[in-house]
Amino acid sequence: MAVMDKKRMRQLAAVYRDGLLASTMPFWMAHAIDRECGGFFNCLDRDGSVVSTDKSVWVAGRFTWLTALLYNEVEQRQEWLDASRHGIEFLERHCFDTDGRMFFAVTRDGRPLRKRRYVFSETFGAIAFSEYARATGDHERLERAQSIYRQILRYYYNPELLPPKVYPQTRQVKAHAMPMILVGTTQQLRKHGDDPLYQDTIDHCLREILEDFVHEDEKALLETVGPHGERLDSPEGRCINPGHAIETSWFILEESRQRGRPELIKPACRILDWSLERGWDPEYGGILHFVDVEGKPCLQYEHDMKLWWPHNEALYATLLAWHLTGRQQYADWYERVHEWAHSHFPDERDGVWFKYLHRDGSLSVTLKGGNPAGPFHVPRMQFYCWKLLEELLAEEPIR
Repeated sequence: MAVMDKKRMRQLAAVYRDGLLASTMPFWMAHAIDRECGGFFNCLDRDGSVVSTDKSVWVAGRFTWLTALLYNEVEQRQEWLDASRHGIEFLERHCFDTDGRMFFAVTRDGRPLRKRRYVFSETFGAIAFSEYARATGDHERLERAQSIYRQILRYYYNPELLPPKVYPQTRQVKAHAMPMILVGTTQQLRKHGDDPLYQDTIDHCLREILEDFVHEDEKALLETVGPHGERLDSPEGRCINPGHAIETSWFILEESRQRGRPELIKPACRILDWSLERGWDPEYGGILHFVDVEGKPCLQYEHDMKLWWPHNEALYATLLAWHLTGRQQYADWYERVHEWAHSHFPDERDGVWFKYLHRDGSLSVTLKGGNPAGPFHVPRMQFYCWKLLEELLAEEPIR
C-alpha cells in the first residue's frame, strides 16, 4: 500500500469533519436533548425516536463534555454551549448521591435507578465539569471537577472502600479499566494547568498498566489480573478486550507527545500491535469484542460481535501511531480499519453510526444508542482524527 499522501489526508479530514459536523452532531442535537425534564436521551432508534426514557449518567457527562469541547475547539456555537449547560444542570440536580458518588442511571425526571460499584460515572462527570468550566470560565464548576477528581483518586488508591467484585478472601483481582480511564480523565483536567498531581497520577497509572496488566510473555494486555499483576487461570484472567487495550495504547501515545516522552511510544505500539493482531477477525474482518489469550472459548455471549467503539479507538490509535513512528504498518492498519468500519457502521438512510453488528458485519439492532452507549466514541474519534489530519497536513512535506 502506498504511503498516505496529502491528497488522501485531505480526503480523510473531510470525511471526519463532515461526519462530525453534518451527521453525528445534528442527529444527537436534534434527538437527545430532553427540553422538558432536562438531561439527554440516549436510547434512540435509527431515526432518533426514543426507545427508553431512562437516562445514562455516563452519557450525561460525556455529551456535556463533547458539546463544550466542540465549543472550545471548533466554533463557539451557542447551541453547543447551551447543550453543555443543559447537561451540567441535570448532572448537578439529579446525578449525585448523598455520599458524593454519582449514579449510573436515573429516570427521565432524574430519580435514581442504579448505582454501580466502580467510579466511571465520576470520571465522565469530572471531564464534563472541567470542559464546561474551560468554555465559560466558571471557577465554581472547575472546583467541582477537581473535587470529583480527588474523590476518584481516593477510591483508586483505596479500592477497599468500594464493594468488592468478588470475595477478596477467596480471590483478589483488579481491573485494567480503572488505571486506563484515569489516564484519559487526567489528560482532560490537565488542560487547566499542569498540576504536579496530574503528572504523578498518570505516571502511577502507566506503571500499573505496563507492569501489571501488560504480559510480554503472552503478548497481551489483560483485562483482569491479581493484585500484583498475577496471571489468573480463569476465563476472566484470560480475557482480552481489544478495544480497551487499543484505547489504552493511544492514551499512552498522547502522553508521549504531550509531555515529550518518546520512551512511551514503544510500549504503546506493542500494546497496539498485539491487540490488533489478536482482535482482528481473519474471516470477516473487523475487531472482535473479546478474545481469550489462550484461544479458548470466551464466556461472553457477545464476544464475536462487532461493536462501534473498538473501531473508533483503532482509527485514532493507528493514525496517531503512524504520525509518531512513520511506520508503514500503521498506515496499512489504519486504512484496513477505516475501510471496514466505514463500509459497515454508518447508516446511509438516517445518518450516524449503528452500534451493534453481528460477526459477519450484518446489522444486529438498529439502535443508535443504548445504556450506556451514546454520543461519545464516534464523535470523539471524528474530532481527533480530523484535527490530527489537519496537523499532519500542516506539518508533513508533500510526498
